[in-house]
Amino acid sequence: MFHKTLLTTTLAASLVAVPVSRVQADAGDFLGGLAVGVIGSAVARDIQRKNQAKRYYRSSPAKKVYRKPSIPSTAEGRQIQSSLNYFGFNAGTVDGQLGRRSREAVSAYQGYMGYPVTGELTSFEQNLLISSYNRAQAGGYATQQQVAATPDGVRGLLKTYRAEMAGGAPATVPQTTVVVAPAAPPAVAAPVAAAPSTLTTTTTTVTALGATAAAAAPKGGLTNLFGGQNSARLSLASHCNTVSLLTSTNGGFTTVSTMSDPNVVLNEQFCLARTYAIADGERLAQGLPATQEQIAEHCAAYGEQMRPHVAALAVKSREEVVRDVSSFVLGTGISTQDLAATAKVCLSNGYRIDDLDEALGSALILVSLGQAGYGELMGHHLSQGFGTAKRADLAAAWYDSGLEGATTQAVFAPGQPERVELLRKASTTLQSGGAASLPAAIVPQKASSLPTFSAQP
Repeated sequence: MFHKTLLTTTLAASLVAVPVSRVQADAGDFLGGLAVGVIGSAVARDIQRKNQAKRYYRSSPAKKVYRKPSIPSTAEGRQIQSSLNYFGFNAGTVDGQLGRRSREAVSAYQGYMGYPVTGELTSFEQNLLISSYNRAQAGGYATQQQVAATPDGVRGLLKTYRAEMAGGAPATVPQTTVVVAPAAPPAVAAPVAAAPSTLTTTTTTVTALGATAAAAAPKGGLTNLFGGQNSARLSLASHCNTVSLLTSTNGGFTTVSTMSDPNVVLNEQFCLARTYAIADGERLAQGLPATQEQIAEHCAAYGEQMRPHVAALAVKSREEVVRDVSSFVLGTGISTQDLAATAKVCLSNGYRIDDLDEALGSALILVSLGQAGYGELMGHHLSQGFGTAKRADLAAAWYDSGLEGATTQAVFAPGQPERVELLRKASTTLQSGGAASLPAAIVPQKASSLPTFSAQP
């Protein structure tokens, strides 16, 4: 016990003996260390937060950059680009990606061929382009000869091949040919039979047609030495090829502000409407379970049965023709939806094969079904004399009704905003056929019969 007390006393005395400054120093060191510790801890926390932020940013995904999706490269795209480049429509590098430059080349191709300029190929336009390219590549020296014979060079092959597809004469190097005419049959009139034995091709054709006409003379006793082979039988496909060439030479289609010759305008719009009708019918035909040959056979009945109504275009007023066709249509018993769709397909086929009875007959059916915009076609045919006699006076009424229908129903849309105004301005130069009476009551014809495709999917 004594030792414990002594030890405690000694310790207390030693504490009292320690200098005050030492105690103060120790306290200052303690406070300074405490401050340094606090500051160091704050700095450490700050560094830790920055490190954590760095780790966060490194672990976070990179900022997204939005880019347009790349255009897929296809073999079909490469075919189109190669074909466009071959015919002088610059599509750029052949990479199979149909981008802006390819669309511009397609538009140039469409404008040159007289098609609606959309930048997108229809199936017919694409087939013509690629098949023409393949044919030109395989033609060898014959292709070189054809190129030399066309004023447009390589590009002119497209129109040459299109004319052949439409039933025109095959493209050959021009040659001079003399044909010996066959002996004239006894039934031919004396002036024709007295023709010399060696004739040009044109004279030989007239002789043969005269013989045919005499043999097929109607019971009324009137004969036709020309066998009906007049302006109504001219090739519209060949005519539109010429119009397209003239349009390209003139630097493009005529506009309202540049129109100087209304006849040029009407011809340009005629061929544009024909091209659009072909494309529209081909689009509808794609959904049919039938080959092109089956469709052509099916549509032949339209040309055959509508021939009397087509012939009436040149001798009857518009109201009379529509009344007669409406009577015929009602007698078919076919639903208007199916009949309209079939008529559009056959209109396309008729123009494609240059069967104008089939084309005009189908257009007349569409007008009788209330699609008045197709009346423009009859105006074109009558004003230019294709498929019917040339009757500008009767064409005026068809133009008026067709353009009136076009303002409410876009039938033909070849990419010209002022198209209706342009046509109206050009067609007003035609002589009016005079006021027409209202159509009489329509009586269905029981004998009417037409094949049809179903418009239902």
